Amino acid sequence: MSYDLAVWEGTPPADDVDGGVVYERLYQEFMEDEEFPPTPRIRVYAVALTERWAEMTGGATSEWGSLLDDASGPMIYLTMPYGRSRELSAEAARLAAEHGLVCYDPQWEHLRPADEKHEGARPSTGHKPG
Repeated sequence: MSYDLAVWEGTPPADDVDGGVVYERLYQEFMEDEEFPPTPRIRVYAVALTERWAEMTGGATSEWGSLLDDASGPMIYLTMPYGRSRELSAEAARLAAEHGLVCYDPQWEHLRPADEKHEGARPSTGHKPG
């Protein structure tokens, strides 16, 4: 089981509903069909997140592969083990805010602010737009 987050460049959506609309559009445009090289901001974010997650997990994330494998254009789709999802997703959201990026939880269908204590993270249900 996994827990997923989407992070992208752009103006922060007004609310969770708008966030879902933007998420679905970006996912369809950048993640489903043709792959695009990650933008410089997404690359910087992925490097920072990789380093931070490695610190948090004692290097265990190195076996997951490159986060950039799940990045396309202005979007990155993060998948993390459910058992570590609270701490890892909180750090992903914090770093996204620090880098001026939007963080969205497709399972709960809501925006993830940097300071949110995400209680009750649940495993991915495979809720990818389609």
